[in-house]
Amino acid sequence: MSIYTKRGDDGTTGLIGGTRRAKDDVRIEAYGTVDELSSAVGAALAEGQDALVDRVLRVVQCDLFALSARLASPGKVPEGARLEERREAELEATIDEVDRHVPALQGFIRPGGCRAAAALHMARTICRRAERRVVALHRAETVDPFHLRYLNRLADALFSLARYANWKAGVPDEPLTGSGCGE
Repeated sequence: MSIYTKRGDDGTTGLIGGTRRAKDDVRIEAYGTVDELSSAVGAALAEGQDALVDRVLRVVQCDLFALSARLASPGKVPEGARLEERREAELEATIDEVDRHVPALQGFIRPGGCRAAAALHMARTICRRAERRVVALHRAETVDPFHLRYLNRLADALFSLARYANWKAGVPDEPLTGSGCGE
């Protein structure tokens, strides 16, 4: 199978099922940003965190692949693209689990810290962009409301995992006060 097909040279791309749309179509933007998020999660995974974070991120990448496939196939769920609603509760359980370890959040914190946390914060912000793109798609076409909830919960989980990565590395949260930020 060739990587290049030349079918997209006219500025269109194919959805699952054969329909073609402009590459800047709201649906393409939505699943393209979810794909970007999956790559960012892969970069965070490459930082080699601990077993809990690695397990969560690997499952998240499978979720994002399924979500991309669902967004790329309006009207029909492609075979093998399962994104089960239990994943929302599992992300909440992950948040609860890692938040037991880190100090209570006192306010806004600076994204960053150790490399792993910085990568997770980057994934979180891309997740928020993906969420905005799926909301825009939802305004134009039917989108399963669970997909919106999943992305919202995932962004929260990535935030908590970033704080956890810093905690594991011995790097405290840096509040967004002082140091030229508001004080």
